[in-house]
Amino acid sequence: MIAEPVHGTGYLPLYVGIQEGFFADEGLDVSTVTLQGGGAHTNAVLTGEAWAFIGGPEHNAFAAARGEGAVVVKAIANVVNRGNNYLVAAPGLEYDGDLAAFLDGKTIVTGAYGGTPNSVTRYLLQESGLDVSDVQIIESADAAAALAIVQQGQAEVAMVSEPILGRGVAEGIWEEPFLDVPEELGPYAYSTINVRQDSIDSDPETVQAFTRALVKSLEFTRDEPERAMEIAQAEFPTLEPDVLAATLERSYEDEIWEWSGAVSEEAVETALDVVRASEVLKDSGDPVQYDAIVDMTFVDAVGSAGE
Repeated sequence: MIAEPVHGTGYLPLYVGIQEGFFADEGLDVSTVTLQGGGAHTNAVLTGEAWAFIGGPEHNAFAAARGEGAVVVKAIANVVNRGNNYLVAAPGLEYDGDLAAFLDGKTIVTGAYGGTPNSVTRYLLQESGLDVSDVQIIESADAAAALAIVQQGQAEVAMVSEPILGRGVAEGIWEEPFLDVPEELGPYAYSTINVRQDSIDSDPETVQAFTRALVKSLEFTRDEPERAMEIAQAEFPTLEPDVLAATLERSYEDEIWEWSGAVSEEAVETALDVVRASEVLKDSGDPVQYDAIVDMTFVDAVGSAGE
């Protein structure tokens, strides 16, 4: 069981692996469960209700920062290696490149506090020179709520991900993104597969089998975009085909997926910088290190086997 914070197109390689039978080929029965809320997907792993969660490795850092006795969770593979978020604005608002001036005094709808979209929102505010008090933030665990909130005029700006981004553009609720986080922040370990250390220690064979299948899934998504589109249509049957096609085209163009499954130190540092700046992670006294939250043993073994 893989816990996910949303059912989103960013996680398409995971769905590809399930639908194409790559996990089944390894003897694994893999399924997903969507648990909305800033840390609900993480908590499902911490409590043993799910084997892994897909999400930011900063959640592993939150656990590590609790200190001795905390449950240790490690990222074993990467899926989304760009900040899969976009800032959009209601029609008629003109952005001239000055983020601080544009956002000052506006209402922004974003994800739940503790979740990555929320942290990215706060990070961008800080980087632009604004304080959270300079804007009004509406926090929602339901990603789709941004559609109604902006449409009803309750917020002028939204931090969104695909496929909500594409739906809003198609329905005229907002314009094309005025700020592209994948481009703005570069390599960013945004959604990794995260497993408890005791699961890694007690059953490394399962972790290795899962990783082999996931890397196949990533490579298949890269090499077979038409089939990946068919799987996306099955996963998101209510999305108009043209909206879904535009969504996936944007994802490929923005290079959001890490085809090798590798989690780089640079990408993790970006993830940690975001949550430190937004003060969701407070570890200045004893900063969480890469090796404490990432284990590349299994991805490295897949790469070595293929050489």
